[in-house]
Amino acid sequence: MATPRTPPASGDLTPELLGAPVWSDRLVAAAGIPMYDIPFLTVGGGIGSFVTLDYLRVYGVPASQMRVVSNIDHPWQTYEFLTRCSQIPRSERIRSDSSSRPDNLWGFPSYALEEAWREKRPSYLWQIATEPVFNDYWTPRAGTVFRNLEREARRIGYWDMLVKGQVRMVRRREGGGYFTVVTPPEGAAPTKRIVFRSRFVHLAIGYPGLKFLPDLQEFRQKYGDYQHVVNAYEPHEQVYEFLKTRPGTVVIRGGGIVASRVLQRLFDDRERLGLQTQIIHIFRTFVTGAHGPNLWSRRKGGDGWAYQGFNYPKSVWGGQLKAEMRKLEGAERARKYKEMGGTNTPRRRRWQEQMREGRRGGYYHAVQGTVERVEPAPDGRMMSYVRSKDGTVREPVSDYIIDCTGLEADIAEHRVFADLLRHGGACRNPVGRLEVERHFEVKGTASGDGALYASGSATLGGYFPGVDTFLGLQIAAQEIADDLAGRGFCRRMGPMRSTSQWFKWALNKPV
Repeated sequence: MATPRTPPASGDLTPELLGAPVWSDRLVAAAGIPMYDIPFLTVGGGIGSFVTLDYLRVYGVPASQMRVVSNIDHPWQTYEFLTRCSQIPRSERIRSDSSSRPDNLWGFPSYALEEAWREKRPSYLWQIATEPVFNDYWTPRAGTVFRNLEREARRIGYWDMLVKGQVRMVRRREGGGYFTVVTPPEGAAPTKRIVFRSRFVHLAIGYPGLKFLPDLQEFRQKYGDYQHVVNAYEPHEQVYEFLKTRPGTVVIRGGGIVASRVLQRLFDDRERLGLQTQIIHIFRTFVTGAHGPNLWSRRKGGDGWAYQGFNYPKSVWGGQLKAEMRKLEGAERARKYKEMGGTNTPRRRRWQEQMREGRRGGYYHAVQGTVERVEPAPDGRMMSYVRSKDGTVREPVSDYIIDCTGLEADIAEHRVFADLLRHGGACRNPVGRLEVERHFEVKGTASGDGALYASGSATLGGYFPGVDTFLGLQIAAQEIADDLAGRGFCRRMGPMRSTSQWFKWALNKPV
């Protein structure tokens, strides 16, 4: 990076900067904010940023030409936190395809091959060959994913590119490119802000925040109770520890992958420790069988759950559905998302049997209804008022309520996205997220010969549906890298370079 200019002023954002959609070098210098030049900058520092940097390094971009701004120490940190909270520790399996490897853009060898070799378990290969007809889909252990991400991060020099800090906003630069405003850690810089001046910027910020059900949010705020009403994506080990000490009742809200994992944790603890836990599972939409708009896209279901091996049908990542989505605009695209969407979870034989045992034993109760409100019960616990479709109201009482309904807060809740929508020319796509081109450039934000890209959950609703998956992040990274190659930032990937780079990856040699 270039040496920053000497700041003559306060080194913070001024009213003039805050109000201007396009900044000049003079305007930033007048505010006394140090400027650093870096051709490519990615914001976020999670797996989306990592995968994009990995592709560009393999494509031949030197680490000295790229930086990643993040407030976390390693790319898998947030993802591991969320999986651990949602009851998927390193030893358990995540919901991802065997060949979807964010550490390996070639996808070979697959996770199944690696684990079969390392654990001396050829049965994994049989499972892959017979899924999903005779076996469940094979998926990797979380620990396998994290260990390989660390290996690849070291290989590409990730930590040489890491800049710690919190990104405040991205504004277009007069003459082309962008200014990215960063708040560095306290004491790390002589001023409150620093600015990166870049031709290309990539946003991979992840989820804007937790999405809480309104009635549960109201209960937490009204009664100040953040221990007994919890979100599955926040630390809530106190629930399971309490249930080890005495019999208790837990209400689960939601019908997706996280709900199934929380449910299995409750079942496992009950079996392993001989607990007397009662489980009340409230489904807003109760699925009783196969469902869908037509015969060819019907999704299996039953007992309240909608079953699907992965987030979307597999053709989303490389088949007819992917090709179809790239042609759809506006209302047609939104309608297709609605057809494919909906909460779902893989059908695992283990917890299916646990649910059957729970129903037979009278300790698992699945009900359909809409929760109108939650109030303190006379005995100090919590009472949920659940209205069924026929109008009757149930009033189950529980010690804890676990919200498993998701992470999908509005993108405007993140200040970087909010600023882009207000000042950067960005707009929303048909489902309300950030609108991007087919090569993941954010529509309406072009600045001279520069480009602003985005990938991950914020772009759901675009021309490619599977954005919030390992393989989706890889596809986005490849589209971005190819577009950057077309702009002359890096060379295109040919078969010779791809082959030589794979051998470097296999031998763990630096790029």
